[in-house]
Amino acid sequence: MPTKLFFELNEDKQRKIIDVVISEFATYGYTNSSTNRMVKSSGISKGSLFKYFPNKEELYFFILDTVTADFIESLEKKTSDLSSELFQRVIEYSALEFSWYIQNPEKAKLVIGAFTKSDTEIYRKTIERYGIKELDVYYNLIKDIDLSNFRWDKQKTIDILKWFLKGFNEDFLGSVQIDNYSFEHIENEYIKSLTGYMEILKIGLLK
Repeated sequence: MPTKLFFELNEDKQRKIIDVVISEFATYGYTNSSTNRMVKSSGISKGSLFKYFPNKEELYFFILDTVTADFIESLEKKTSDLSSELFQRVIEYSALEFSWYIQNPEKAKLVIGAFTKSDTEIYRKTIERYGIKELDVYYNLIKDIDLSNFRWDKQKTIDILKWFLKGFNEDFLGSVQIDNYSFEHIENEYIKSLTGYMEILKIGLLK
């Protein structure tokens, strides 16, 4: 978390620092990011940065918390309009995610990079930190779905959906180079592939 000194800055100064740090982490990831570049672009001293944030890791998680909160809030405003049919709802929810990515490309690169599987300590800490929030997404997707025509109970259905989407997302995002594609292009490929797999899941989950 930021120190009290950070919140005593005026809002424009806070926003400039946040925007610079988002761009740095989105471009270089956590490991290769540079606090020297951050302070230079922000127009502050390195000593000031570490008066606002105890260390680089605290800075990273504050920024990631800020961005994911914006992401979740944006999607929650629109989820009430999603289909009441589970498989179509998953597709529509994914389309909403990509709509946010397209509108916020640097934030999107930061989020995708943070949750793309890697053999790093910061990735393990990220998954540990956000694991419960991630599970909430699956519960929200299914909370008002009529499951009477499903083979399995609610928990098993959530588990199957969670396992599939986690694996599908890791495989898909690991196969594309975000820097070399527009999010619009990735969205078309993602939704097309996801729709095909949703048809397969229907066969296994519906009675």
